[in-house]
Order: sequence, then structure tokens, then C-alpha cells
Amino acid sequence: MNVSLTTWFIVIGAILALIVVDLLTVSRKPHEVKFKEAATWSIFYIAVAIGFGVWVWQSAGSQFGTEYFAAYLVEKSLSVDNLFVFIIILAQFKVPSIYHQRVLMFGVLLALVLRGIFIAVGAAALAAFSFTFVIFGAILIWTGVGLFKHWDEDPSPEDNALVKVIRKRIAMTDEFHGSKAFTKINGKRIATPMFLVMIAIASTDLLFALDSIPATFGVTQEPFLVFAANAFALLGLRALYFLLKGLLDKLIYLSLGLSIILMFIGVKLIMTYLHEVWYDVPKIPIVVSLLVIAAVLIVSTVASLVKSKRDPSAVAHAGRVTSHKEPGKHEKI
Repeated sequence: MNVSLTTWFIVIGAILALIVVDLLTVSRKPHEVKFKEAATWSIFYIAVAIGFGVWVWQSAGSQFGTEYFAAYLVEKSLSVDNLFVFIIILAQFKVPSIYHQRVLMFGVLLALVLRGIFIAVGAAALAAFSFTFVIFGAILIWTGVGLFKHWDEDPSPEDNALVKVIRKRIAMTDEFHGSKAFTKINGKRIATPMFLVMIAIASTDLLFALDSIPATFGVTQEPFLVFAANAFALLGLRALYFLLKGLLDKLIYLSLGLSIILMFIGVKLIMTYLHEVWYDVPKIPIVVSLLVIAAVLIVSTVASLVKSKRDPSAVAHAGRVTSHKEPGKHEKI
């Protein structure tokens, strides 16, 4: 896929313009986001993503169009799991609801920067060393297996080593001071709980980038499509949070479904490498990948809603790759 620098600049410029509009309108004043507002912005961002996909389909062909939609579907589904973790962080740090949008906006902006860096590094690695497909595939399979084992558990921000270090070394107050990360008390500059929240969100974004970028490269090796799919999925993440906040608890088997998708894409990446070395090894077509990903998401969602209806006490979990480390015990992997 030949993408000119002009096209790159136009797409990046459009993404930056969307962020600026968001900052000047929705995020300008802290407020509780209502369902109608969240639904409007969610529909808008999904429409933008679909419109971009249609443009790719018409200008570059059905192959690249299908790859983009598969990549966007992967990123969108993984972003829902990201929302679970954000909800846990916001709840455990007891962030006032009017500041949720500010925290999430910070998370989205940071995620865009981190994933842009990972995409550039990943694309360069794939171009220079085809064995990178195997490395990416192994990462996804390991992550998928871990998530499959612990799909009904929740991660804890308190397990975050960076958060623990900051708690010990930086003077902090227990009270929020608006959306400020630092404040002054008795002339001394100290951190607020919002600073810890930002650190937890940032480290979460980093971990999700390590999984989502290889997963997206698993359905398309075009850096332009990987970047666009990530950007458009992330731009709608904050609105999706407020739209699905009351429904996320009902998506009981989503983490289980995502673990299967990660393992499938991991196998696909390894088979892609093997196909280049030994042509007898089949390469999984992108259409098959799209159908498998969509089928797993549909089945896990329907099964979740059925389970939730039959057992109202059942609650969804974000899942974790490793088991919870108990005092006096080594963490199991």
C-alpha cells in the first residue's frame, strides 16, 4: 500500500483536529457525561472510522479495506477490555465522577502517543526481521493463555510497582484538588491522588500497547492502517466508557473471548512467518480472520447476556494475564 507523506499529514492533522475540538467542547469543563452525550459522540467516532474504512476500500482496494476493518474491530474489542481496567482504577482511587472525563482524555492522548511509537518500532522490526512475526505471535499467545486462565479475575492498581514506589517516595495528600496532579499545602508542593491515577492509567496504556499493537499487525502489516485503526478506536474510547459503563458488568465472557482472539492472532502471525519460509504452510486469509474475530465477539457477547439474565449476581471481570500475588507466595505464571 503506497501512502504519500501528504496523506499521512492529512490523516494525522484530522486526528489532531478531532482532539482539539474535543478539548474545546466536551472536555472544557468537568461534568458528568450523560447517556445522550456519550451516545452522540460514540456514533460520531464510529461513523468517522467507518467513513475512513470506506475511503481505504475505494482508493486502495477491497484487500486493504478488509484489513483496516479487521484491525479496527480488533482494536475496538481490546479497547472495551481497557475500559474495564479504567473503571477499576477510577473506582479504587475513588475519583469523583465529574473528573472521569479528564482522566480518560489523558489516557487516550497518552495511548495515542505510546501506540504511535510502538507502531513505528514494530513496523521497522517487521521490515528488517521477518522473525519478528514469531516474537509478536509468541507474545500474543502467552498473553491469551494467561488471560484465558484468569479471565474471571480483576487486576489491582495496588499491584502496580510504579504506583508503590511513588507512594513511598513522593509526599501526597489523600484529598483531590480538582483535576490537579499537584497542589500546595502550607507552602509545600505535594502530589494529589490524581497524580497516582495518571500514573496507573499511563502504565495501563503501556501494557495494553504491548498487546494491541502486535494483535493489529496480526491482521495487517500496513503501518498506515495499524495507526489509523488504533487512532480511531482510541478516539471513541472515552465516549464508549460513559455509554457502556452500566453495561460492562454484563459482558461476563468478554475477557474469555478476547483471550481466544489473542491466541488466534498469535497463531496467525507465526503461520505468516512459516508461510514465508515454507510455502507449504498455509497463510490464514484476512477474510477468515475477520470472520473468526467477529464470530468470537458475537458468541461471547450473546453468551454473556444470556448468563447475566439467568444469573443476575454474575459480574464481568477485566481479566489478568498472571494470577494475583498473595503475601508470602510467588506469583504464578
